[in-house]
Amino acid sequence: MSEAGSPEVLAYVALGANLGDARASVLAAVDALGKLPGTRLVRASSLYRTAPLEASGPDFINAVVALQTTLSAPELLTQLQQLENAQGRQRPYVNAPRTLDLDILLYGDAVINSPVLQVPHPRMLQRAFVLVPLAEIAPGQVSAAQLADVASQRMHRL
Repeated sequence: MSEAGSPEVLAYVALGANLGDARASVLAAVDALGKLPGTRLVRASSLYRTAPLEASGPDFINAVVALQTTLSAPELLTQLQQLENAQGRQRPYVNAPRTLDLDILLYGDAVINSPVLQVPHPRMLQRAFVLVPLAEIAPGQVSAAQLADVASQRMHRL
């Protein structure tokens, strides 16, 4: 329990960017995530350069972080969207190139299916840029079979 009495939850968040100085944007976002209210950064993966998947534009810089937080999942989502907006995130069309993309992958053991938030993230098992960095910081969250399923997707650890 936190000082305020809210239970702490371990959440995993994926980070990605492929516009502007994507590396700097992702690193700044990692730092900012650890400073969210009621939240501390537990672990951050290495950075990875990945080809766009179901998206266009230059390669992405991706990472995954583990956060211990007292924020509810909807509150965490709101905070993530505020960080995206502060980095100039625009959504002109689905899977458009982006200055910063932050997605809740897992939020404790919660299963959430609302119009604005789905947890576990519905496409995380199809994406090497999520599974590889997640496996780096939380090996128990990703199976060898899941990693094998995405092994053909091009990515490079930086």
